[in-house]
Amino acid sequence: MDGWITFTRDMQTYILAAQYACMLLGYTLQKSSVATDLQRTISELEAHMSLTRKLLRLGNSVEALQAAKTTIHLSDSVLRLCLTIGHLNRAMYFACDNVLWAGKIGIISKLDQQKWNHRSFRYYLFALILNVTRDVYELYLLLDCEDCCRSTKSSLSTSPSSAIPADQLSSSSSTSSIEVTATPAVMWVWLRKRMHQIGTVLYNNPPLLLDLLKNGCDIFIPLDKLGIYQTGPGFVGSCGLLSSVLSIITMLHPWLKLKP
Repeated sequence: MDGWITFTRDMQTYILAAQYACMLLGYTLQKSSVATDLQRTISELEAHMSLTRKLLRLGNSVEALQAAKTTIHLSDSVLRLCLTIGHLNRAMYFACDNVLWAGKIGIISKLDQQKWNHRSFRYYLFALILNVTRDVYELYLLLDCEDCCRSTKSSLSTSPSSAIPADQLSSSSSTSSIEVTATPAVMWVWLRKRMHQIGTVLYNNPPLLLDLLKNGCDIFIPLDKLGIYQTGPGFVGSCGLLSSVLSIITMLHPWLKLKP
């Protein structure tokens, strides 16, 4: 059973990549004024891939609920909240997707496709927001850990003989705080150092970097479909294709998948 679940999940990823590739290709052909017959063929191929992917998603709601039952026991309260509610929203998203599939093949007649499509993307958007929140929290923990390590090393390297008197330290710190607030250049230098630190932490933690990039690409898809931030089929196709490629990379190299 686990082998079948893994197979369908992998097939969904490959089909999703092909679907977004077709979307991007169709947008490119439309811009270049190529024959409409080729555009129609690619559009039909994209629709068939979408229908096949929805068919393979029939058991995803149960899988998402099982994942929520696992993450609800995490010790970290932030991770427990983000992951559990995120999995529940994914379960609702997959359930809505199943209803849409049933409506498209005629099992459910007179289904309001637009209403259910809008509903499914709302659940998808909320799940992605929670995923990004989890990524930012993981990044915050890593940055905090690195700051603690740096402060520990600096305190160990400082000898007692070179210690600064308390009154001088307080006066210098107060002066420096005034300089920081008064000098934008100092704030710019601090910001550059912080961004460099974030880049270093993400470079040293590929699973977090890939998950953050994937969620960052994915979030533009429901934003466009819901009309919150419309970017067009070309940008959506590019984001979807990049996200699918990142998913394939984590699928081929499981150690790159962010856990839990």
